[in-house]
Amino acid sequence: MPHADKEESCLTSVFRSKIMNTENTRKLTSHKVNGLNEALHITVMDQPGQGGANHIYKIELQPQPNVVQELCEIKFQNGPIKESGFNGLSGEALLAIVEDRLKCFQAGQYACRENAIALTHIQEAMHWLHHRTNERLQRGVEGTNIK
Repeated sequence: MPHADKEESCLTSVFRSKIMNTENTRKLTSHKVNGLNEALHITVMDQPGQGGANHIYKIELQPQPNVVQELCEIKFQNGPIKESGFNGLSGEALLAIVEDRLKCFQAGQYACRENAIALTHIQEAMHWLHHRTNERLQRGVEGTNIK
């Protein structure tokens, strides 16, 4: 799957915070495929941090041309935990939510091959993120900017 920009690598967090840098925002569009997703507008609200990822995303619903409803703001961890403390969500937290939804669909009347494949890939992504964290813990660099 090609990655034309950093959308997939910049996911994560659901804590309320002030919107910043509105003049330097960008829109994400990779989710747009049907009516609901066309009506959902995702805006990256901040500049990339030390690690190259953004931290604040605003999601709005525009069901009609002149009607916009802010649904939520997602705030990811910003900075190494040992220096900045806990201040946002992790990518793993958002993946856990998507994993749960797909498992529920697969346990009900909406089970399908496509959901099963998506679930497998979400679980694989979680595996590799856990692997990275465990490796960093073993080296004693987790929570820091050390590679």
